[in-house]
Amino acid sequence: MGLLSFLKRLLFGAPASNDAPARSKPSNDPASRPATPPASPPSTDGTATKKRVRLTPMRRQGPRERGQPARETARPPYPYAFPTYGGKFLDLSDGTDFERLRQFGLPELVYPGHLAEWLQLPLGHVAWLTYRFCDGNRPQTAGQAHYHFHWVRKKSGGHRLIEAPKSRLRRVQDQILREILDRVPSHPAAHGFVRGRSIVTNAEPHVGHKFVFKLDLENFYPSVRYSRVVAIFRSLGYSREIAIWLARLTTSLIPTDLPTPGQRPGMLYAYFGRHLPQGASTSPAIANLSALGLDIRLSGLANAYGCTYTRYADDLTLSGPGKAAGALRELIPLSEQIVRSERFHLHPVKRRILRRGQRMRVTGVVVNDKVNIARGDFDRLKAILTNCIRTGPEAQNREGLPAFSDHLRGRIAHITQLNPNRGAKLQALFARIRWP
Repeated sequence: MGLLSFLKRLLFGAPASNDAPARSKPSNDPASRPATPPASPPSTDGTATKKRVRLTPMRRQGPRERGQPARETARPPYPYAFPTYGGKFLDLSDGTDFERLRQFGLPELVYPGHLAEWLQLPLGHVAWLTYRFCDGNRPQTAGQAHYHFHWVRKKSGGHRLIEAPKSRLRRVQDQILREILDRVPSHPAAHGFVRGRSIVTNAEPHVGHKFVFKLDLENFYPSVRYSRVVAIFRSLGYSREIAIWLARLTTSLIPTDLPTPGQRPGMLYAYFGRHLPQGASTSPAIANLSALGLDIRLSGLANAYGCTYTRYADDLTLSGPGKAAGALRELIPLSEQIVRSERFHLHPVKRRILRRGQRMRVTGVVVNDKVNIARGDFDRLKAILTNCIRTGPEAQNREGLPAFSDHLRGRIAHITQLNPNRGAKLQALFARIRWP
């Protein structure tokens, strides 16, 4: 029987003897099945668990198709209705979710005429602001554009395009920000450009942790494209028609003749399609809403490992206690996978891991033991103020800032927010400067 038992065990996986406990059959009753253990954080000995966290794709429900598909009509159902190739017109005004709009306290807009009335502008003027009368719905020259364009050099190298809206469009965007976007809450992990939050509130959750893992999103605003902005306004309850108009009023198209530093046209690639302009008042709020899925998923990943996650604009930060440090080899690739799947791009050289033996900074704030200003930043500003007392402020204004006094006050206020004692010392030095 010994040989027979061995062959059974070899061929069929049978138990070695009749005395061995029989393997229970799996039950079809969900209540009788053992609960699937959640992805556990690393063990307390500093090593990661063998079972790795697996990412589950979010079950996204796009903007709900509230109503029937777009109807085709022989005549325009309202002014500036979109034409079809067959000579008809699309009615995209169906599907307004009034319950959702009232939930957020948003203006109830159904037709383009309602939007123009809400903005207190003629409808033709609103259409002009969306480039409706330009060839290809794109400005051909900088004069036709509703933005002022200029390039700014980045500290890390390269250039960034600043697109500041002209006065007429700026008033429209300010109203959209105040009466629509500011009424929609952001994710708790988002601290950039949110009322009541700042770089200090972004840094405080990471104080005293054993490690800090930092990522940076590349071309954050330009990567938020027109289609995503339309989807955001749709998710707030607006019909496709109004969502398209609002998206066109808050996105930018660069003119075809826009010059670039060093005559390098390849720099325009990231800005060629309709995108969020860096310089518009509405862009930070829309960018935060576009990153909602990113914040939800990275917060969930951080919680699975017992870590903390925050985001300030394009700066992503994860930190954790010592027992989670061993899981960094899993946390890093998983977080990068989430960023890519959310259609954002990581800066290739700005990924950093900081540990307790180093100065750990989060959005410029030291978080080793408490929120604090870096000693080097304090010393540099103290030296500038001291030299202003000795040689005058003109000699220290090397960048030719038009409001150098306000610039220094702002830097002092920032340090005072983080370290009141050091801020008081700097304020005393500032009071001794003789201004012309």
